[in-house]
This record gives sequence, structure tokens and C-alpha cells, in this order.
Amino acid sequence: MAVKAPKGTKDILPQESYKWQYVEKLVRKLTALAGYREVRTPIFEHTELFLRGVGDTTDIVQKEMYTFTDKGNRSITLRPEGTAGVVRAFLEGGLPSNAQPTKMYYLSAPVFRYEKPQSGRLREHHQFGVEVFGAPDASIDAEVIGLALTLLGELGLKGLRLNINSIGCEKCRPQYNELLKQYLREHTEELCDSCKERMDRNPLRALDCKEERCRAVVKNAPLMIDHLCGECSGHFEKLKKYLDAMGIGYAVNPFIVRGLDYYTKTVFEIISDSIGAQGTVCGGGRYDRLMKQVGGPDMPGIGFGMGIERLLLVMENEGISIEKPSLTDIFLCAHGEEAHLRTAQLVRELRAKGIKADMDHCARSMKAQFKYADKLGAKFVGVVGETELADGTLVLKTMQTGEERSIHQDEIEKFL
Repeated sequence: MAVKAPKGTKDILPQESYKWQYVEKLVRKLTALAGYREVRTPIFEHTELFLRGVGDTTDIVQKEMYTFTDKGNRSITLRPEGTAGVVRAFLEGGLPSNAQPTKMYYLSAPVFRYEKPQSGRLREHHQFGVEVFGAPDASIDAEVIGLALTLLGELGLKGLRLNINSIGCEKCRPQYNELLKQYLREHTEELCDSCKERMDRNPLRALDCKEERCRAVVKNAPLMIDHLCGECSGHFEKLKKYLDAMGIGYAVNPFIVRGLDYYTKTVFEIISDSIGAQGTVCGGGRYDRLMKQVGGPDMPGIGFGMGIERLLLVMENEGISIEKPSLTDIFLCAHGEEAHLRTAQLVRELRAKGIKADMDHCARSMKAQFKYADKLGAKFVGVVGETELADGTLVLKTMQTGEERSIHQDEIEKFL
């Protein structure tokens, strides 16, 4: 029996990779326009980074991380999300001493979570994310949200909904947490086991629990947005003004808290109805305490993550097609050993001039070479035989029309 890929992983085959490249090209274009530069971090980090950064009350840390002990007896974890590693790289690279803000993005970065595979979300999936450090004003919150919406709009997605919320800060959240805990204790028997377990340490997580019984309970719970301090309330009002000024529609959803403990103030989700109930295609928010939590200076941050697999699934469900690039502009067919040597030379010369050129490598007959060229989608086929070798020409056939002409080999580039 052949060895199969592990559950929750998926190969990206050549016939699909052009879709990824299309998205990646657009990401690079849009991030460059906004002054973001690429960062690449290791696939694995010390486990401590995620315990301190992501939070030990999250599902990611409690249930989903791929953690192992290496040969040096160190606890190592495969990256379960992108932000913590970028913060660590920012600090270790000495970037806090630079002029701020620092704008970075990562692209098609693999992340690993041991969870039940679902549509568009695998145990190994890939993310596009942006992170901005050192910008406290709500204007950057609006910019980050706008960048995500611009990308999704450029890809042709329709009917997207932006939901925003504020989950406070270290000044106002503790008092609110006590109010929420008091409310939840009155409904303890109605809560799921996870919410019972997290109630004292992180009661906020009950607000976004997907269990129906928990959703029924929290429907009447006190809300963070009604208990914000002056700073958080002011920040949230400024965000709404910036979004209004930029023409970005939104709805305030007080039940958005996101699944990571490091968020403060702004949190947001961009929702699509094309992938069922779990329709978040992009989510993010502020994490003004995270830098300090992992040993750095007290510096604000904001970012988002977007799963590439899920993004492509939404596009597919909405009938958005990405044009498949041509594999070959011209395929050179050869008859005879000397002709094969000449076509190898011509193919190399044409590729050096930016032309997609190919030739036969399987000793096919002339008829079989034409069939293969057709399967490759070659626009033109050039034939080199004894006559063409002698006079330096080739017979050029336009595959779509069947028209044939004889041209000099030095004129191939000009013709194409």
C-alpha cells in the first residue's frame, strides 16, 4: 500500500499552484503600496513563546499545538499562528530601536493545529497576515482592516461583512471580567465543560463559544463594550470615524472576542456567507500588551491573519475563476538526432529571451510530439527536420487555426 499524506494535510499540485501564485502576487502588490515588507520566521519555535504570547487558556495552547521535545531536551512547538513568531523576530532583530511604525507581512506561511479538519481549514494550513508595531492611533486599525478588504475585493469577493468590537484593556477588562464571572456563575450548570473550566481564568472566551447552550446563556450577559474605560471608548469611536471617512461599512458585534488571549481594544472579523456558518475569512485586532508579555518594550501592535485555503474555497464557491497561465508558448518538434540537438539550442536561446519554450524529451514520433504539444496548450509548434537544419528555418504552425508558415530561426522571437 502506498504511503498517504497525514490526515489534515493536502498537497498543492502543479495544476492548482497557479491559483496560489495569483493570490500571492496580488498580496505582494497591495502590501507594497501600503509600505509593508515581508518577514519570514521559523516553522518551529520554543514552546514558551506560545505559552506566554498566545495564552494558556486558549484552545490552541490547551488542545491544538504540535509540541515535542527535541534531542537537546528542549520543548519545541510547530507554529500554530503567525503573530507571536513575528513579535519574537521583531525583538530579536533589534527592530524596536528603528523609527516606528514597522509594517510587516508574511505570506503562505504554514501553521499547524491539531483540530478536526473542516472545509478550508486543515491541520496544516497556510496564512497571509500583516503585523504593525509602534502605532497607537486608531488610524492604523482602519488601515489594516482596509488592506484586508481591498485584497478580498480585488479578488472579486462579494457580500462580505465587517464586524468590529472592542474588548478593552488591562485597565477596564479586570472589572468587567468580575461582572461577567458573576453572571456566568449564576448559569454554571447551563455552560459547556470548556466554558466552566475557563470561567475563572478567562471568562471572556464564553462570549464566542460555539456551543448552542452557551450562546443562549451569554445572549443576556453584560458586554465589554458597555464597560470600556475612557481610553478604550475613545479609541473605538475614532476607529468608527476613520472607517466612515474611508467609506468602509461595518457592524458592531459585541460578541467578537477572537480566540487568542493577547488581543486588546479593537478586534474584527470579515465574514463570508459562501462557506457556511463558520464563515470568517479574515480576523484580527490589536495586541498592545503582547510585546511586553514576551520580554520586549511596552509597544502597541495590530494585525490580522487570513487562511489561503479558506480564501480560495470562498472564491470557488462564488464562481470566481483565475485564468490558468499558458505553460508553453512554443513547442519545438524535431525529426532526427541533429534536429534534436538544434532544438535544444533554440529552446535555451528562447527561454533566455523570456519566451516559454519546450521540446520533446521522450523520443516520441513526430505525430506524438504534436499530440503532446497540444496537451501542453502550446500556442505554436515549430518543426525542425533535415531541410530546416540545412537552411536555418523551421515550419511554424499556429495550433488554434492550423495555419503553417516557414520562418527563419533567427526570427522566432520577433514573430512571437
